[in-house]
Amino acid sequence: MSKSLIEDFDFKTKKSSEIKNDYDVFPDKKLLDELRKKIIEHLIDQELPENKDLNEFINENIDECLEGYDLTNLERSHIFNLIDDEINGYGPISELLNDSNITEIMVNGPKDVYVEIEGKLIKDNSISFINDEHIIRTMQRLIQPLGRTIDSSNPMVDSRLADGSRINAVIPPLSVKGPVITIRKFKRNMTSIDDLLRVGSLTAEMATFLEGAVKGKLNIIVCGGTGSGKTTLLNILSSFIGNDERIITIEDAAELKLEQEHVISLETRTVNYNNGSEVSVRDLVINALRMRPDRIVVGECRGKEAFDMLQAMNTGHDGSLTTLHANGPMDALNRLETMVLMSGIDIPIMAIREYIENAIDLVINIQRMHDGKRKIVSISEVVGIDNGMIKLSPIFEFVQKGLTSSGEEDGEYQKCAKKPFIYERLKSRGITEIEKIFK
Repeated sequence: MSKSLIEDFDFKTKKSSEIKNDYDVFPDKKLLDELRKKIIEHLIDQELPENKDLNEFINENIDECLEGYDLTNLERSHIFNLIDDEINGYGPISELLNDSNITEIMVNGPKDVYVEIEGKLIKDNSISFINDEHIIRTMQRLIQPLGRTIDSSNPMVDSRLADGSRINAVIPPLSVKGPVITIRKFKRNMTSIDDLLRVGSLTAEMATFLEGAVKGKLNIIVCGGTGSGKTTLLNILSSFIGNDERIITIEDAAELKLEQEHVISLETRTVNYNNGSEVSVRDLVINALRMRPDRIVVGECRGKEAFDMLQAMNTGHDGSLTTLHANGPMDALNRLETMVLMSGIDIPIMAIREYIENAIDLVINIQRMHDGKRKIVSISEVVGIDNGMIKLSPIFEFVQKGLTSSGEEDGEYQKCAKKPFIYERLKSRGITEIEKIFK
């Protein structure tokens, strides 16, 4: 199919906006896949004749492919919708991408599609692809506008869509089962601390404290597991940074959406991207230090860049923020220690621990709970080194009691009995809002 057909066709005469991508409309799934495949392959081979209306031409071709089949008007409209999604959208997952209730889309195979809604995975039997080639064609439609390609020499792509959603695509030989697509959608309804309060991810006191911690330029790590909401929380915390500060963000795939005026966004480059040399997070962190930053925000710290990040925090770049994968605050600091050792610099363990203790002020642990909801389960401060080990002290902590009758997490937040060590430092930096929290 020519590029013009893909870009311009909109089914003005045939498509019914009331018919959704619902396989219940078409009971014979085998016939539906047969017709989809036949129409798509037929259109790919066509060229638009001169002086021919585009919509009329494609409608004629689809009618030609459907000739001889005993279909109801509803079934025909459904097929037109599916072909419209192939041309103007992203194939079978077009409706999923537009559904604001869906936070993640996972395509494991042609008939194996899962979605995440409110933290719970659900298999969507109403969506399917024709075959593996159909999945790969959809992959290419998704990543082509990003300037990326996926093929045997570059069988894995990790990038982000125009709306900020993150896409990961893998094909054989890396994926044994077949082509796999994972899309973590950008949460448009989770952009402020009020949104977290609304869903019960933290308390009002915690929200006030975190705002003060960012404005008071504490160095903060956000830790948690995959899909726990680390990037969403990092984005919200970053929104508290002053509009008069120069912010440099560093990410593998740019997901942060900062609204301040003075933001420089840097993104890594893989070795196969446009045949250029690789540019790692570490390269960008080192370069960021030469760009006169007031704040450095690293989307995720996962390797050798940890040492350079700590070095920045220890040399006057207060207020730096980052995330890392870890099951808890102590695990996060242990991982940070391991990542510094990965940098290849010969430093004694105790020196690394002192380096971390001097650099990091707060560790925020966010988790996806058993009921699917995301919750900040602890905010801890680094208070020193005791018997050779870094010591953490919880300021806020969620204490779980069990599950309610409806299956939701039952528990309550507890606050430290004493004023945290960082209390006086924040007050000296003009953060007076925390006084009412720690009376």
